[in-house]
Amino acid sequence: MTLFDGVYPFYPQQRKSFVFDVSTIIVIIVFLTLACSFLVIIPGIRGRARLYWLIRVLLSLVIGVVIVAVQYTGDWESGWVKANTSYKSFSHALVNADIGLHIGLAGVNVTLVGNPVNQVNETISYNEHFAWSFDADYDLSYSEGLEKGLPSPILYVAEKFTTQSPCGVHNQYRISGHYASATLWVAFCTWLISNILFSMPALVYGGYMVLVTGAFMIFSLLSFSTVRNSPMCAIHFGPASLHTGYGGSFWLTLAVGLLCFVIGVTVVALHFFNLDLLKTFFDLHVDEAEECQEMTEVYINPQFMNNALSPPQPSTLSPKSI
Repeated sequence: MTLFDGVYPFYPQQRKSFVFDVSTIIVIIVFLTLACSFLVIIPGIRGRARLYWLIRVLLSLVIGVVIVAVQYTGDWESGWVKANTSYKSFSHALVNADIGLHIGLAGVNVTLVGNPVNQVNETISYNEHFAWSFDADYDLSYSEGLEKGLPSPILYVAEKFTTQSPCGVHNQYRISGHYASATLWVAFCTWLISNILFSMPALVYGGYMVLVTGAFMIFSLLSFSTVRNSPMCAIHFGPASLHTGYGGSFWLTLAVGLLCFVIGVTVVALHFFNLDLLKTFFDLHVDEAEECQEMTEVYINPQFMNNALSPPQPSTLSPKSI
């Protein structure tokens, strides 16, 4: 195969990384910008409240960025296998390669990396994304891959998830991913509400909303896990088989969901057992002291206090009045 202006004539360049794509990077940059903006203004906060603000804001941003970013990652379920397999259709040439399958909420990525990368006079390093979201046609993406002449291992794995495949897992993955994504967006909304409530005196309601955020994140994991109960077709490459398991995005969502439960339970427990410590952490004691001081200055008249404290003077009558 020859190059034309640095591009292979049949096999396109990598379109989407199975972990980080453009959407994920944009989400991370937005939250990093918010974090950097806060770090710029944090020197203006005095005393121990600076540390409390730093912990609260960074924890909140971590939860928010995970809720949004995992919806665009492609490693909710992933697996690798090393095998000797045919590289092209109607060819007896075999290549030694690592074949990876990475399943996200909106599609699958099939990766093919040669060992070594340069074999049969070609560079074997491919990654193809096949979307199954409601605004994308998976079968159309698969047909386009056939027309491009993608390597046989990629087409073999991608064919297992088509609507016409005997495996019958296309609808299960597509629907479970759709509901998992919708549940995560609800968790994002409750996360926003919890941040608003934490800026108010009723801190316990913010703790309740953090618990709701964690619950919806767990619900998204349960929604995605339902597809694991359906039988999965075996993907064989000679004696080797490709098996998948929960990926990094799944475990990261689980960890942040449990973190939300810990934060919510802690806030609710402190509200009932040590409210002063909770208000100190959220820097509410200073506001209350200033409010009391302002009320004293506005509503207490010093002249009235002097008249009230001075003893009454006896009245005397002049001789003329007698």
